[in-house]
Amino acid sequence: MAPTLTSNSFLLSTTPHPRLSFKNPRFIVSAKKSGQNQETTTNSGNPFNFDFGKLPDVTSLIPASTNTSSGLSFGRQRAKDPGTVFVAGATGQAGIRIAQLLLREGYSVRAGVSDLGAAQELARLAVSYKVISNDESKRLNAVASSFQDAESIAKAIGNASKVVVTISKGEDGPATEVTTTDAVQVIEAAQLAGVGHVAIVYDESSPVGSTYNVLDGITSFFNNLFSKSQPLTIAEFLQKIVETDLSYTLIKTRLTDDFSPESSYKIVVSAEGSADADAYKVGKSQIAKLVVDVFSNTAVAENKVVEVFADPSAPPKTVDELFSVIPEDGRRKAYAEALEKSKAEEEARGVAEASKRQEQEAKKLEKKEAKAAATIAKEPEEKASSLSVPSVESLLDKAKDFSTGFSFEKLSSQLKSAVEKANEESDAQVATVRGQAKAKNLPAQKAVVKTPPRKPFASKTKKEAPKPAKQTEVASTEKRKIFGGLFQQETIYVDD
Repeated sequence: MAPTLTSNSFLLSTTPHPRLSFKNPRFIVSAKKSGQNQETTTNSGNPFNFDFGKLPDVTSLIPASTNTSSGLSFGRQRAKDPGTVFVAGATGQAGIRIAQLLLREGYSVRAGVSDLGAAQELARLAVSYKVISNDESKRLNAVASSFQDAESIAKAIGNASKVVVTISKGEDGPATEVTTTDAVQVIEAAQLAGVGHVAIVYDESSPVGSTYNVLDGITSFFNNLFSKSQPLTIAEFLQKIVETDLSYTLIKTRLTDDFSPESSYKIVVSAEGSADADAYKVGKSQIAKLVVDVFSNTAVAENKVVEVFADPSAPPKTVDELFSVIPEDGRRKAYAEALEKSKAEEEARGVAEASKRQEQEAKKLEKKEAKAAATIAKEPEEKASSLSVPSVESLLDKAKDFSTGFSFEKLSSQLKSAVEKANEESDAQVATVRGQAKAKNLPAQKAVVKTPPRKPFASKTKKEAPKPAKQTEVASTEKRKIFGGLFQQETIYVDD
């Protein structure tokens, strides 16, 4: 029977072997099979040897470079291998058991570790003590991966089609915790890398070593106070998952060591919220076996949130029997419906705003038309009548009224009185200054007055116009007819 991992197996409490600790992270390793020298060359050009004794080919256990930022382009992703799984926190207490069982079931494992030196030492020990076989060691590839950057994790995922991460104490190495915030980085990385399925193990058990005293409370307070960000709640973490396109299985449980009595019980998978608070805990090897079974049939566990506990009276069941009765998680469906509803409401708001704008424009146009009509209605009637064309009958009526009150004798007397008045006012007036000076030197003479011809309708009693005191000689005379030939106007031009 192949050896299994115990609770304290391969938990590194000391630093890695000094020969495997490199000050310069850039190095090239060329490994040869057992019985041959294995040479390593650094940037300084000083070679040194690894002494693996009688170990088999361990090329796959030692990465060629710690720089995982090169060699992977998200614009052109590598083809995914359905038989390759990326284990985030592969040196953790549950992560190492998951990696071991995956190798045993024939999967290739990309083990994400934060300390490559520790991973190499762990691989050497695993091969030495026959924890993993020679064939399994060829399918194990340790890659540098921390929980700080989703992009670097995505590059470490490589061609893996499945990802598993455990949220618990001691899952980033033997003593470092993996929080929900760290797990979100893995989820985002899986989305970037195009992973098909993600399994998340969420440990709900109490923190290790807590005594529930005042000092623990003070320590927790200051750790939260000075931390960069507070860990997400499980509800917030689940919301982050459903917002992606990933297929997921979330396993909520309470983990215990493999040597505890509960580890011998059979596990029970129930729907979310149905497990009792005092249910038995589950051993780490048992949860690792469940994760491997889920990866063997992801369709039955797709998009489900389950609670797992141990029961001494539970019968053994296959993964199909355990997960087939669990309903699919409704969060993703609710999220999709919320998105559709939000989109529909946004479109409705847009249509309502457009309709409202059209109504406002129509009202403005209606007001302008009403104002223009009122302006036209208030124009004076005289302006409207002046614009109209008079009829022939109205012109004839006006002509009759004019001829009725017309009298040539009256018009003649008015013209005569106007001329006499003008002559009286213009006695001895000279038009220019030169004329005035010349008139002073001229001898006094009689003015020659030309009597105009008698008009046909002139009055019988015509008074003679007064003679001006001085009259200049007549130069020329101009005559023209006025009032349609009824009168004749005579203009006399006098030399100044």
